[in-house]
Amino acid sequence: MSHDSRLPSGISRSTSAPQTEDEEAIERAAVYARTSSSSQRFGYSIGEQVDRCVRQCEQMEWTVTYVFTDEAESGRNTDRPKFQEMLDRARVGCFDVVVFWKLDRFCRSLVDLVKTEEKLDEWGVSLQSVTEYIDTTSPVGRFNFRNLASAAELESDLTSQRVRMGMHGLAKEHKWPNAMPPLGYEKTSDGKLRVLEDEASVVRTIFQLYLREKSMPRVARLLDESGLRTKEGKAWCKQSVRKVLVNEIYIGKYRVADFEDYVDEYRILTDELFTEVVDTRYRYRHQKGRMEKSRKKEKAKRILSEYREWRGL
Repeated sequence: MSHDSRLPSGISRSTSAPQTEDEEAIERAAVYARTSSSSQRFGYSIGEQVDRCVRQCEQMEWTVTYVFTDEAESGRNTDRPKFQEMLDRARVGCFDVVVFWKLDRFCRSLVDLVKTEEKLDEWGVSLQSVTEYIDTTSPVGRFNFRNLASAAELESDLTSQRVRMGMHGLAKEHKWPNAMPPLGYEKTSDGKLRVLEDEASVVRTIFQLYLREKSMPRVARLLDESGLRTKEGKAWCKQSVRKVLVNEIYIGKYRVADFEDYVDEYRILTDELFTEVVDTRYRYRHQKGRMEKSRKKEKAKRILSEYREWRGL
């Protein structure tokens, strides 16, 4: 079976089970499956969802004609590539029902969910969940559908609230919220940061280079020429240099999950050096975006020089 594409006639309908009058109108099914980074940890993989949905279609004597899968996509909105493709196919009558493993895999937002169901109903397409009772062809089914949708949204909101509370708890203990600390630090076994002197030296070099060069792209080029790499082992660019220059953790200002504190042991730079870099970054803020003529000429010469160097002229 090929995911995210129209299927051949390898999955066929049986003729043993009786059908009601409502079921007789449904022959072609589309399967939709979604994973997010959090759901993958609990084993609700794309393959498992699709297999469960296909077995459900076989029991209902429906032919699976399409499988749409969105991997590592949030269910908080419908702006998902394969979800939108599924709607496009539904609009032109490519199938009669969409089967999914669980309601929160299909959509978490009640508003988006109800709007999507209304569109599908207008196009003559029903919805069915493998793990919950959903039959949007009947008034009772639609009522139950909206109750389940409300429960799914509530669960999502509660999960988000628990995550925020957990982040705030970590922040109060000055712990770092993810596995990748900023350049200059390592994450210890208790979740806090420890200054790595070799990386801290790179941080100081970046600030000093910027004061001298007054250009993030030039700093990035100098770092690359010296053989230095980012925390992730990549080449430097304007954005990665800026990420270092704006991070107040280097002067001990710790901000996580709306929690702010001063942690002296996280300090790498002096306040004076950091402030000087800030002033340098905003040296043109009073000129309303206008670049001085001398700076324009300097930039033009630099670009021309770099172009000639690249072309070997």
